[in-house]
Amino acid sequence: MSYLARHERYQTMQYQRTGRSGLKLPTISLGLWHNFGDTTLIDNSRTLLRHAFDRGITHFDLANNYGPPPGSAEENFGRILREDFRPYRDELIISTKAGYTMWEGPYGDWGSRKYLIASLDQSLHRMGLDYVDIFYHHRPDPETPLEETMGALNQLVRQGKALYIGLSNYRPERAAEAFALLREMGTPCLIHQPKFSMLERTPEQGLLQVLQQEGVGCIAFSPLAGGILTDRYLNGIPHDSRAASGSRFLSQEALTQDKMTKVRRLNALAEKRKQKLSQMALAWVLNHAQITSVLIGASKTAQIDDAVSMLTNRDFTHDELALIDEITT
Repeated sequence: MSYLARHERYQTMQYQRTGRSGLKLPTISLGLWHNFGDTTLIDNSRTLLRHAFDRGITHFDLANNYGPPPGSAEENFGRILREDFRPYRDELIISTKAGYTMWEGPYGDWGSRKYLIASLDQSLHRMGLDYVDIFYHHRPDPETPLEETMGALNQLVRQGKALYIGLSNYRPERAAEAFALLREMGTPCLIHQPKFSMLERTPEQGLLQVLQQEGVGCIAFSPLAGGILTDRYLNGIPHDSRAASGSRFLSQEALTQDKMTKVRRLNALAEKRKQKLSQMALAWVLNHAQITSVLIGASKTAQIDDAVSMLTNRDFTHDELALIDEITT
């Protein structure tokens, strides 16, 4: 049965302007880092994407190496796009990235012009697209001149393969240098994607200020700290959880007694606010003026619904913010 998007999909989602650009993003975006590779049934991935779009989530975030195996998330997304979302392409923001290891040899990693241009060509082929809306350099390259990396990103926009450019995982000083280069080239950076949550507050140490000054948007990844900022681990480690599986993205060792004490105190505050810990965690990130959107992962449609429902309770009192600071810093 062909997919027909829900008519009311835009009525409950909130959209925010990205920095000083003309582009608006949904405050909740869907990341395809997990649950969209070949280890997941394609029908499950299709259900998540359909449900997200039906709830007004118009931004789907990928990378060349998402899977597993690397590349499979883009391939599967491309199939679903072709079969379900082709009529809605102009209502979607599709982003992808390059910067981590993608193929063997000296040209499949980091930030050379050779790698970035070849990688985006491969990504477009996998997804069946003529262009992506946002193309990110996924991580800074300590050896390639910044002028080469930014020049490649500028070239891809000039070629029509990407509409906007983003950066991810750049420290404040390096980000400022990159922004200046891109601005001189006539392709200003649209957005930066850092890791940011109540338990990972590094962006507050300079990056958010740089983004504010430069008029660059910000989309936070891992706002739930890999699942720690949910009710999943409040009473131990479930046998079917990511931490129990030996995942490299969340180890049992990361769930220290000190960290879980903080999480339980945060959960008590969330309960007073009459929302789930995960919802409060998303709302806290969005409370920062520089934040355009938060990236969520999902394995169930209920997780998408929880995130969107947060939008009705995303404000904090001064005392609540002070308590969160006391707990987490």
